[in-house]
Amino acid sequence: MKRAAVPSILVVVVLLALGVTAEAQQTKKVPRIGAFVPASASGAPQLVEALRQGLREHGYVEEQNITLEPRYAEGNIERLAGFAAELVRLKADVIVVGSTPGIIAVKNTTGAIPIVMVTTGDPVAGGLVASLARPGGNITGLTALGQELSGKRLEVLKEAVPKGSRVAVLSNPTNPDSELSLKGMEVAARALGVHIRLQEVRDPTEFDKAFEATIRVGARALMVLPDPMFVSQAGRIVALSAKSRLPAMYAHREFVDVGGLMFYGASLADMWRRAATYVDKILKGTKPADLPVEQPKKFEFIINLKAAKQIGLTIPPNVLARADRVIK
Repeated sequence: MKRAAVPSILVVVVLLALGVTAEAQQTKKVPRIGAFVPASASGAPQLVEALRQGLREHGYVEEQNITLEPRYAEGNIERLAGFAAELVRLKADVIVVGSTPGIIAVKNTTGAIPIVMVTTGDPVAGGLVASLARPGGNITGLTALGQELSGKRLEVLKEAVPKGSRVAVLSNPTNPDSELSLKGMEVAARALGVHIRLQEVRDPTEFDKAFEATIRVGARALMVLPDPMFVSQAGRIVALSAKSRLPAMYAHREFVDVGGLMFYGASLADMWRRAATYVDKILKGTKPADLPVEQPKKFEFIINLKAAKQIGLTIPPNVLARADRVIK
């Protein structure tokens, strides 16, 4: 009888162990990832989808082993502080942020939750990280270093519009990245012999006046600096550019997708996909301070010939030849 009881006891112990293991698996915490998108869900759907793709490449699937909490600012930075507070209450494990104002909002709300940035600004000059190699603090990620890119955009615009020696620049002075972008552009402008005419727009009600002023100063071309509010108003800005017959260079691809003339810059979709690598490393225990900030690997130059024809512009063949995509 005693010998027969031993196997029974072993069976009970094994079943109890299996039950505890199954319960632990069921109650295992699923990581929660917040995501701040500067534009609207319809205006930039590819960004969150690119993040999802990157997460899948690292073995994370929504509703299975990860929860994604996207928040869309619709170009309104006043919504960011509320989003940050909400994701802190939800105890997000990592927050992916797609703009400098968004990073600042999260940084001001929490110093504990890791932040993965995907921004066109300069995080060192903007005081977000100590250096690209050793960011320090709770912020790391990817940057397109917009100060350098703004100069390159002006150079390409001047090649496409050789007579455009007077260029209007649409800027949002409330965006911390605008000043840095302007500095990079001013250096290029001096080398190219281009005169910049700054037009500041703080909210959508000021666009009409800005374009009227652009015409008055005799601008022959337009540069639109990176800004979430501008992206949310992409269709309107493109329409005003066409009405004013201004060849325009944009800092976001969304503008050419709605009929704008030219876009040159880093592929934000590729950067959002790569942000998932940071999320994966942080979830596995690496501190943001120990993850170097990376720069873009993929750039895009897109020309919309429909928009060129609409304003009577002929793009030089040497410029067309360098485009990654030509919309006909």
